[in-house]
Amino acid sequence: MPSPSITPARIRAGRGLLKWTQGVLAHRAAVSVVTPNMIESDQAAPRAKTLDAIRSPLVGAGIRFIGDATEGFGVTMRPRPGDSAQTGPSEPGRRRASRAMRAAA
Repeated sequence: MPSPSITPARIRAGRGLLKWTQGVLAHRAAVSVVTPNMIESDQAAPRAKTLDAIRSPLVGAGIRFIGDATEGFGVTMRPRPGDSAQTGPSEPGRRRASRAMRAAA
């Protein structure tokens, strides 16, 4: 059973951290392209199975649904293996290579 704390706002936040469109999430969750839109805009009351399908790729990509009723709810993203430990801004005038470019090097 999915956590009752999976909300439209938390789905949007998780997508935002991953820089995924609703279409990408729909594809990875194997749901209709309109499903994330309808859930995120509160136009549909999703079934538990649909929430599980949406939650699974988000969690698999490193999203953690955190919090509780007293402290509040949110999302965070685990660092990905191989990502730089550097937390500060990159050097001016220097662009970071995309993940695909780093893998190809």
